[in-house]
This record gives sequence, C-alpha cells and structure tokens, in this order.
Amino acid sequence: MKKNAVLIAGPTASGKSALAIELAEAANGVIVNTDSMQVYRDLRVITARPSLEDEARVLHRLYGHVDAAVNFSAGAWVADAAKALAEARAQGQLPIFVGGSGLYFKALTRGLSAVPPVPSAVRENVRARLQTLGPEALHAELRKRDPVSAERLQPRDRTRIARALEVIEATGRSLLEWHGEGLPPLLPPGEVVAVFLAPERDILYDRIDRRFDAMLRAGALEEVAQLAARRLDPLLPAMKAHGVPALIRHLAGELSLDEAAAEGRQDTRRYAKRQFTWFRHQLPEFTWLQPEAAPAWLARAISQ
Repeated sequence: MKKNAVLIAGPTASGKSALAIELAEAANGVIVNTDSMQVYRDLRVITARPSLEDEARVLHRLYGHVDAAVNFSAGAWVADAAKALAEARAQGQLPIFVGGSGLYFKALTRGLSAVPPVPSAVRENVRARLQTLGPEALHAELRKRDPVSAERLQPRDRTRIARALEVIEATGRSLLEWHGEGLPPLLPPGEVVAVFLAPERDILYDRIDRRFDAMLRAGALEEVAQLAARRLDPLLPAMKAHGVPALIRHLAGELSLDEAAAEGRQDTRRYAKRQFTWFRHQLPEFTWLQPEAAPAWLARAISQ
C-alpha cells in the first residue's frame, strides 16, 4: 500500500463506524477516533461511541480517554493522534481515522496553529467574568485589546470571545497571530486515502432521528443526568454535545422529555448540515461517496 492511512469522515449517523470496522478487519487496521465529542468518557451513549462489542472486534484508539471537565482542544488531540499513528506504524497496522470533526481532520492533514496551552487560572478568570458581566461586555474588552479578532466575532458568541481573551491574556498575542505560526501536518493529503460519506439528506435525517430515540432507550438521559450532577462549566465542550443541553433542561424541569428529544434531534440535523458545508469548502481533497459505494471504493483504493 502506497498510502499511509485511511480517513473516513462524514456527517453524524452516516455509517462511518461500521465501515471502519469492516475495513479494519479486512486490512489489519486500527481505528483512531477523529470526533471531538467521542473523546469524552462521560458521553458514551449520547455521542453514539462504538459499543464494547465493536471495540472488542478491532483495536480502537482515543475513544473515551478524556474527562468531561477537560477543555480538550484540537492541539491536544493532534498530540494524542501522533502517538496513536506511531504505534500503528510500529505494529504494521493500517491507521483508520474515523469521525465527523472537520477541524481534527484539517489539523491532521494541513497542520495546526501553535497556540500554547492557556493556564487554568487565566481560563477560570475569563469564564468567571463572562458569567458575571456577560458576553457583550467581554466583547467590548476584546475590541480594545484585539480589535481584529473582535471584528470577526458576534457580540454574543460566548465561546469564541472567551477563547480570544484567554489567549491574549495568557500570551500577550492575538489568536490570529498564533494562527499564522502553524505546526506541520501529521498526514499530508497526498499520503492518505480520504473519503466523505454523503448519504441522501432525507435518509440521513431519518437515521439521525431514529438513532437519537435509540440512544434515549439505551440510557442517554441517565448518562446526561450523571454529567449534570457534576455541575461543570456549561461552556466546556462536553456540556455542549448534541442533545446534552436539551436533556439537561428537561432534567431541570424546563422541557418535557418529548420537547427535549425534538430539540436534540433538530440540533443534530443542523450539525449534519454544517458538516456537509464545512467539508465541501475546507477539505475538497476528500472523495465524496454514497455509503453503500464506499466499501468497494476503499478496497480498490488501498490496494493501489
């Protein structure tokens, strides 16, 4: 095989995990998680992580290895992915990167800006001010300290405003300046086979709805209740996983379960739509395939 890895991307519920397991069994592969929510150990059911039975069939890496209290970043994932990639190569296995997080795939194939870690004291201070003063006040502060970044952000974009302020407070430099100093890619596009599973929208949305209902039957509400009991910062990535905010509102008595489920399904469908758009514009080197055509296409591609 001339390629060093296989990348399988696609919207949520498009069949990526099943395809990856089939390929891994046929090609001595190891599956490496490339989904920003499936890294959290607290979120097995609500993120549709591979089952224990699936994990027993082939080796899976970087699933559920991060606590929900951690503000896990693309940079941290790249560092973990580099280790998983080196181990796969040492064992003579085919690395199969699977997920729906476009930023992770872009970091893998294009490199990543070299933003240093933000000290926890700085992050906590910014988050406390955000909670007390609100996003508009912090956006006004950012406008004074980093007007170029502020111009690109909406005044109520809590997460990105906080991130921009954290970086400038921790480093004295704008986030945009750091983005100009990138780290090299682990897998340049020419070294990989990259596919994007693109089901018909109606079929995909139906699968999303049915899967969300199946997750509820499998214990997603109980899982979210355990997460909510930890009283973590609502801005943490794990607290914003699709379906989590709506189910937390149900647990607080603000929504019925039917209303929360409807909101979770709709949020997931919107995310799937954004995934189509993001990959089309940001990573055009991915080959788009209908899920049923992907197995035969991949078998040909990795044998060349």
